[in-house]
Amino acid sequence: MPELPEVETLVRRLRPALVGQRIERAEVRWARTIAEPSVETFKRRVRDQTFVAVERRAKYLLFRLSGGDTLAAHLRMTGDFALCSSDTPRDPYERVRFHLSNGGVGQVDPKGFKNPSGLLFTDTRKFGRITLTREPDALLGHLGPEPLARAFTPLVLQKILQDRAAPIKPFLLNQEHIAGLGNIYADEALHYAGVHPQRPAGSLSADEIRQLHEGIRAVLRKGIRLGGSTLSDGRFRDPFGRPGRMQNEFVVYHDPRRKQKTCPRCGTRIAQMVIAQRSAHFCPGCQR
Repeated sequence: MPELPEVETLVRRLRPALVGQRIERAEVRWARTIAEPSVETFKRRVRDQTFVAVERRAKYLLFRLSGGDTLAAHLRMTGDFALCSSDTPRDPYERVRFHLSNGGVGQVDPKGFKNPSGLLFTDTRKFGRITLTREPDALLGHLGPEPLARAFTPLVLQKILQDRAAPIKPFLLNQEHIAGLGNIYADEALHYAGVHPQRPAGSLSADEIRQLHEGIRAVLRKGIRLGGSTLSDGRFRDPFGRPGRMQNEFVVYHDPRRKQKTCPRCGTRIAQMVIAQRSAHFCPGCQR
């Protein structure tokens, strides 16, 4: 967490509020959040730059700035972005605050402000990182194809999986193979395709690959449509503090604070196992 749908939700809801806004100054409250450059250089370079685009690549949020820099943010486990007004109380987990010019078009928020006065990066466990770079490709070049891109076809997936002996579940989590998939949506996609998470990646038939390709795209699109997944511990909210709804549609992924589920397809109790140090949730009846 967060995965592609959560990051895409942030991007889509931040974009109309930020594009056109000027950064008056940046306040860094946890220095290690800034991966590169130094904190002082970071604050000096972002000052007076304007947001010109908000994009996503894999699990990275990319804030394009008017001076040619890109703010590349990776949320890791508990990072999140929020918009705030001038009277928003300070969040105890706030790591970086961008003070904004309030000169953009903005967006009406349920809390009442149209043009946000600040962009906050909060992070409970302090694993998230922000990089300021003029060469984002150097940071992102190792990533695999975007699963929702038109160029990502069943044939492309077949070539990625070909002759691979690794179990399919951890294989899908490797961002060099496919960008943006994480634990939740990989579990859901494998159930959609009827593929056991321990199957060797290269053992899938052409029909199974087509089903897996369809499943990956279907669960990611559904996650985006529902505003991402907010687990029962409250992790992940959109920039206005609103939870996602995808967690209500999980088929196999098990939020440990919720009641265990049975498979809606065959009624078998959902099972859990650890593969390559990552949990996997699956139906023993449908995913043999």
